[in-house]
Amino acid sequence: MTRAGGALLLAAMLAALCVVSLAVGSGVGPHDVPYSTVVDGLLHRDRVDPDLLTLLDGRLTRTALGLLAGLALGSAGALTQGHTRNPLADPGLLGINAGAACAVVIGVFVFGSTGTLANAVAALLGAGLAAIGVFALANLSGGTPLTLLLAGTGLTAFLMAVTSAIVLSDGATLDVWRTWNVGALAGRGTDVLTTALPFLVAGLVLALAGGWFLNLLSLGDDMATALGGRVWLIRLSGMATITLLAGAATAACGPIVFLGLVAPHLARAVTGPDYRWVVPFSALIGAALLIGCDVLGRVVARPGEVPAGVMLALVGGPALILMVRRRRLPAV
Repeated sequence: MTRAGGALLLAAMLAALCVVSLAVGSGVGPHDVPYSTVVDGLLHRDRVDPDLLTLLDGRLTRTALGLLAGLALGSAGALTQGHTRNPLADPGLLGINAGAACAVVIGVFVFGSTGTLANAVAALLGAGLAAIGVFALANLSGGTPLTLLLAGTGLTAFLMAVTSAIVLSDGATLDVWRTWNVGALAGRGTDVLTTALPFLVAGLVLALAGGWFLNLLSLGDDMATALGGRVWLIRLSGMATITLLAGAATAACGPIVFLGLVAPHLARAVTGPDYRWVVPFSALIGAALLIGCDVLGRVVARPGEVPAGVMLALVGGPALILMVRRRRLPAV
């Protein structure tokens, strides 16, 4: 099968998972909905009972958020591994998740902001500031992939220490942070989705356009410069794109850290090392994994549910270990 055919197949699977997400209960509303009713609700709203329509609209927000966050985190993971040339890197390693968490904790502790939308805005600002700090620190030491990774690791440790110090000293802040930090699609309203939407869309456009430049960087900084590439500008635009994608997704859903690590490896097993294909495949695989794990989390713990971030780690961890054992992980 060609790469284009594989992408179309992935897109079809993702569309099917979205329909399943709308039909399966224990998420927004306790009842399952027949698939025919879901299709009628999407195409012919006048045919559907108003109560079921309200239920579907609530699940539609959750599914749309899972779709966008999965696309964002999958592509952000591919960009992170490409810019750092590290197969174990994910956006959290660049301080984005730690910056978002620290900003949420400071917002609750200092300003008393406990609303979902307020936490999302604080997380987005914190992720942006953390990314700026990582890039500035890396540039002080040459701006190489290694210094970028070291700066991200150091800033992450510092921000996590600040976050821990605050949550351990204030019970109310700990309760809010614990709820946000689990990583889930449930309980997020349309206001959170509309706040994150412009950043996610802009980041996805930039990510799809950046594959060629990542191929150039994979040749090495010296070769990329010799071929006319401005390495510092490519890295700056890459960090900005990763921040838009991972920052907005983390702000909306909380930290779902494992997705950005596993999706690019699954994508490279199909596409090879060409980032023009790795990035879009990673996005599609990330969205399918997140929505699929969200649905699975509703099914295995009825009448409650397991958060998508927890279920993703339970499913994705063994899958990545199996790939490693079979030695099917191509080089970054």
